[in-house]
Amino acid sequence: MGLTEKDMSKQSPYEMLVAIEKSCRTMAAGLPSQEEKIESWRGIGFRIGEQHFVAPMNEVAEVLHEPRYTLLPGVKSWIKGVANVRGRLLPVVDLSEFLQSEPSANHKERRILVVEHQEVFAGLIVDAVLGMQHFALDSFNEQLIDVNSHLQAYAHGVFHREQTWMVFSPYALAKSSGFLDVVA
Repeated sequence: MGLTEKDMSKQSPYEMLVAIEKSCRTMAAGLPSQEEKIESWRGIGFRIGEQHFVAPMNEVAEVLHEPRYTLLPGVKSWIKGVANVRGRLLPVVDLSEFLQSEPSANHKERRILVVEHQEVFAGLIVDAVLGMQHFALDSFNEQLIDVNSHLQAYAHGVFHREQTWMVFSPYALAKSSGFLDVVA
């Protein structure tokens, strides 16, 4: 159904364009079917003990390998010390100890979630970081079941997928008086 030069010379420019369009439409592949867009929520997944958590993306400034840190005298046991991160002093907090949970024995997977909110700049030690997680919004439930009382102020619901992921707010932690009271 190609157009020859002879056919094109007998047509007006408009007729030529119509013929080219018709030819293109017959040879073109069909458009892909439009799929329904599912609204999603994303966050940084991490683990403390056997419990899976997810923190909102905007509440975690960065994720680091556990740096060397200097011990501090006269602070609570969950304050592990202070580390120099690119010229800034980063207080390092063992989140599982603060929440009175059992930490993992595997120290190779431990990471630091850096929180920077208002006047607070701190690193939270977690047992493992599980990367960026995406959840369908309809899998969210505000109901918290069997939540440790130390965790309840920082947990804002759960997402259900293969397992339950508790939504943990580092900003809520950074605002809490219990977290800011570090003197032993």
